[in-house]
Amino acid sequence: MPTNLARYEAAGRTHWGVVKGDVLSPLDKPYETTAALIDGGREDWQAAAAQPASVALADVQLLSPVTAPARLICQGANYRQHMIESGMNPDAKTFNMFFEKSDCSLNEPNGRVIKPGHVELLDYEIELALVFGKAITAPVAVTAQNIADYVFAIAIANDVSARDIQLPQTQFFKGKSYRGFCPMGPYLTVLDRDEFRYLDQLDLTLSVNGSVRQQDNTKNLVFKPAETISELSTFSDIAPGDVLLTGTPSGCALRVPPPLLRKFLQLILPERKLWEAFRKGQARRPQYLKPRDVVSAHIASKDGVVDLGEQRVTIAA
Repeated sequence: MPTNLARYEAAGRTHWGVVKGDVLSPLDKPYETTAALIDGGREDWQAAAAQPASVALADVQLLSPVTAPARLICQGANYRQHMIESGMNPDAKTFNMFFEKSDCSLNEPNGRVIKPGHVELLDYEIELALVFGKAITAPVAVTAQNIADYVFAIAIANDVSARDIQLPQTQFFKGKSYRGFCPMGPYLTVLDRDEFRYLDQLDLTLSVNGSVRQQDNTKNLVFKPAETISELSTFSDIAPGDVLLTGTPSGCALRVPPPLLRKFLQLILPERKLWEAFRKGQARRPQYLKPRDVVSAHIASKDGVVDLGEQRVTIAA
């Protein structure tokens, strides 16, 4: 069975524990970083899993189970329906879109996301996150049979995005990296080797104020985790504790005009007016996040064997 590990704060100290329903079984050592847990924590969490749970989840503050420093590497437009919604043909896509978020965007799973005062178009993106467990310093051929050698755990991430920064300024890194823009967790879910088949069988659901906005299954990923890690390894080193966000389903607040209309507008409008029209058009969409909105995210397999928990954050000014 998968093991759900949580990082939490209690009595002013940071701990790790094995989650069992609504209680925790604490690990003996503190493990200051996710990388330290990966390097030396296996026997500790296996022992904790065998012990009676003694800490109520309701009595602790859950923290991001991914700690800085860490690279947050992202895939763009990687679900079929999301590509279609964005005016792209998933069958014609021949390459991965990669970008990064700053690790200062890491945020706890049940806290607040601060909407910067200059940001008007704040969007949500539920994503399956893969947490690396092994250093990669040369090209590797990752397959369904050996992916467990490279991926330590999986988790829920929300790739919060300021669309009025990301797109008009053509700065993915800036528009997605404001502090707190990556709620992570609540858990690191460590799979047994024979459970990695679930990477292709996970349901993702994101709701805002109880209304479902995004819903899809990882079987609809255009580029799967194994082939993505293989490609990533050809141009990037990876360290234990680094993260790959595998893309978001359709249903984001962002809507772009169809390709033909976009080309027409580019021909008749100067760039400044084009982006001003974009901003005004998007601002009329009520789906963009506002202060006091509550965003819930859940990832699990249909049979309940793999359950990454529920992330629940509140938007604040």
